Amino acid sequence: MIRSYFPKCVALFALFVLSVGALDTFIAAVYEHAVILPNNTETPVSKEEALLLMNKNIDVLEEAVKLAAKQGAHIIVAPEDGMYGWVFTRESIYPYLEDIPDPEVNWIPCRDPQSMVQHAAPPLSSSVPLCVGQSHASQSPCCKYPQHQHAHDREWNLRPRSRQGVSL
Repeated sequence: MIRSYFPKCVALFALFVLSVGALDTFIAAVYEHAVILPNNTETPVSKEEALLLMNKNIDVLEEAVKLAAKQGAHIIVAPEDGMYGWVFTRESIYPYLEDIPDPEVNWIPCRDPQSMVQHAAPPLSSSVPLCVGQSHASQSPCCKYPQHQHAHDREWNLRPRSRQGVSL
């Protein structure tokens, strides 16, 4: 099945435009890398093992973020599922997920000691002055669309998000 990602990319890009709205122009970086995948995506792992894998991918992404900042980028869009990979079962994806609250909650993951998954990503934007956009599945209760496109501003505040239309 071939799916078009154009509409969600446009929506995510619009979110970034809002976060750098005071500027007349801005430089955007879009990054893709060969995601470090788990050995077996059909067997559940512990939350700690999932976090170790995601941290390996975040380390790769962090270098790209630093390079983009040196080149003058204001925003960077991370690869879809770039923190953990794809082809999971409902049970095996669960350790990679956490609840990502509504942006109206004013949630900053790096200041939330309960946040395991999102806590790993904030150094990407807190160490350099850019906005970071990423796609990450969440474990929102009773959620028809568990995949979220979301952005964080320079202080790592969660900005408005969209839900991707896929169900687990």
